[in-house]
Formats: sequence, structure tokens, C-alpha cells
Amino acid sequence: MARSRAAHTEYTEAEDKSMRLGFLLIAAGLLSLLGLGCCWLRPALQERGGGGAANCTVLAVRQLGERFACTFSCGAACRGTARYPCLQVLVRTSRSAAPALLHEDERQLRSNPKCSYIPPCARDDQENSENVTYKQKYWKEKVGSQPFTCYFNQHLRPDDVMLKRTHDETVLLHCFLWPLVTFLVGVLIVVLTACARSLAARAEAIKKKKHS
Repeated sequence: MARSRAAHTEYTEAEDKSMRLGFLLIAAGLLSLLGLGCCWLRPALQERGGGGAANCTVLAVRQLGERFACTFSCGAACRGTARYPCLQVLVRTSRSAAPALLHEDERQLRSNPKCSYIPPCARDDQENSENVTYKQKYWKEKVGSQPFTCYFNQHLRPDDVMLKRTHDETVLLHCFLWPLVTFLVGVLIVVLTACARSLAARAEAIKKKKHS
């Protein structure tokens, strides 16, 4: 009898731990979905709701005389400022005959709406200039007049286009797949634990009836 009570106590403790784990996973999944929905889904829907894809063709590639500042890292507690030249890639889109300024993505558009490219910031200004010149040659010689897919967004700058979207399908899928999996695993643990507890209670009731 003592052994039975001890086993029942251990089983109850294991059930309680499983239930707590299940509820924890459910809460984590819901909070993750809520946080990602606010941080990712809303801007992604805004991006897609106000924009679309188009075919672009390069019209002109040029460097402006103006230089912009960027911040480089030289250690854990070391930062400095360098400068890079402004590269502009003007394109014609299939949706409009007016020239549009091309940007790498939405982040680059927000960081520097006047330029088409922001190089990785190096300590040496000359290295930054070389990176920009390399990108300029790429658009002039390798891309040239070949059409490519670009994206526009009416909510930001309707006269500018982007080479790629910040929020693509893969990112959105992963953002919502794993919190959903966490939530479902938590629900499964709670359901299975509840079923096990119910079956144990029935088995205990049947056992008492036999002994009575």
C-alpha cells in the first residue's frame, strides 16, 4: 500500500511537471506570435499592400560629388566615422516611363534615400570608394540593359524602387512556423497529460471496485 501511494505521488508530480511544461510552451508560443505579429507581420503587410513587382532596366549609373558618413567598428569599445561616395542607379520600370532611383532594400532606402548603395563601412575612405566603384561597374557592365525584377512601395517613396524586399515569404514563414509549432507541442503535452491522468483515475477507480 505504501509503495502504491509513493508511486502515485511520483506519477502526480510527473503529471504536474508535464502540465506546467505544456502551459509554458503554449504561453511562449502565443507571446512569440503576438510579438512577431506586431514587429514583422504589420510592416510586411504594409510593404506588400502598398507595393508590387515590376521589370526594371538601367538608364544611368553615376556617382555624385557628395559623400556620406558611416560608422565602422574597430573593436569591442571602439567606433569611428568614415565617408563613402554616393552611387545612384536610375532605372525605368514597366509601370512608369519616369526614371526611378534604385535601392538595395527598404532598410537601405530608409538609411540613405538619396543613394542606391551603402558599402560596408571601412576605416579607410579609399576602400569605401573602391567598393562603390566596383558596384558602379557591376551595374554598368554586368547588368547593363538587361531587365531585372524590382519592387516599389507606395507607402514609402513612390518614385523609388527596391532590388529586394525586406520581408520575403521565407522570413515570414519561419517567423510564424516555429511559434506555432511551440504552441501546438504545448497543447499536445497538456492534452496527453490530461488523458493520462483521466485513464489513471479510471484505472484506480476500477481497482478500488475490485478490492471492495
